[in-house]
Amino acid sequence: MSNTYVNAKVDLTTTNITTLYTCAALTTGIVKSIIVSEDSNNADTITLTITDASSAVFSLYKTKAVSANGTVELLTAPLVVQAGEILKVTAATANRLHVVASILEIT
Repeated sequence: MSNTYVNAKVDLTTTNITTLYTCAALTTGIVKSIIVSEDSNNADTITLTITDASSAVFSLYKTKAVSANGTVELLTAPLVVQAGEILKVTAATANRLHVVASILEIT
């Protein structure tokens, strides 16, 4: 088994559903942190979902508030992401939010 620390980053420049992280085949991802930063001096909201290997979508956060120029940690405990699962984020407004996830990949 190999352990590798990685991060996944997105600048939400649209209001489209955006992939933050896809767990590779034969890998388990332990998401330690998901930080959301608002950089336009306007409060906004973010939605976070996980899509499983059979394409079922599960809501982790639905319209989580992020204050103007604020930073929010979305996780209070590690989140396990299995092979083929996808973390996706959606901003309510374009060009306001940045998202960074810290992940331990076990292969």
